[in-house]
Order: sequence, then structure tokens, then C-alpha cells
Amino acid sequence: MREILLVVDVQPSFAPPDWLVTGIRTLAKRMPSVATVERHDESHTPFDRQLGWHPARDDDSLVDVDRVFIKYGYLPPREMLDYLVAMQLARVLVCGMQTETCVLAAGYMLFDAGLTPTLITDLTIGSSLDRTGELGTALWRHHFRQLTTIAQLAA
Repeated sequence: MREILLVVDVQPSFAPPDWLVTGIRTLAKRMPSVATVERHDESHTPFDRQLGWHPARDDDSLVDVDRVFIKYGYLPPREMLDYLVAMQLARVLVCGMQTETCVLAAGYMLFDAGLTPTLITDLTIGSSLDRTGELGTALWRHHFRQLTTIAQLAA
């Protein structure tokens, strides 16, 4: 099956737990992979003005991947979407930080482009609203239906 791993915002600004970084690093070594890194530029996205917080201006991915795409805000950049569409993938395996926000936003963008986003439920963590990621997983199941786990991928 032609697939790729999309690692969403696993970067220092979001303080991902070690188990998440380790699990994603292990999987990224086994398959083609890309990542998004969210950086701050108030002229792109008003994090400071509206939320009183912002990611760093110079964060990098904590996972070595084939290609990193910089984004400003919740949505992945168009450049990443064009890259993935051109690959004619069977599915995009999605993992990372903030299941109910940035990860879900990536799912919508992938789905709208005709791709098959598939959430790796045990390699994602929610935002401070829901660290378990259960809310984001439920929304993902409702909108895209495609879920998997590390064990299912290894089988």
C-alpha cells in the first residue's frame, strides 16, 4: 500500500511527552514521512492578539522525516498538500500534537483534497483542553472513519 506518515507539530513549543516522540520516531524510520512545524509570525496568524500565546519563531521537528513543511496557524501549508496529492497515495497516516485542533485540521485538508487521512490513535495527544485526545479521535471517527494503531500497522 502506498502510504506516508504525516507528523503534526511534534516540536519543542508543544512539549510532547517522550513516549509520543519515541513512538513516532520509530514509525518514521520504517516509512516515507513528512512533518509540519508550527512557527509564529503574527502577520500570518494572530496568536498573540487573540490567544495571548504563540509557538516559537524557530522551532524544528523533534522527529527526523523526509521533508518538513513550515506552517503558520492550524492548517498545513498548501505546499504540503500539493506534495502529498502528487504522490498519489492510498492513505496518509496522521499522528502528532493536538488531536482536536491541528491534527484534525490536517485531516480536513487531506480529506477535501481527495486523500484518505488515517489517524494513528495511540500516536496522538490532545491539547490542554483534552490531553487524552479522545475528543479529537471521536471527531476524526465521525468525519473520516479511518483509524488505526501501532499494533495494527505492525500486523
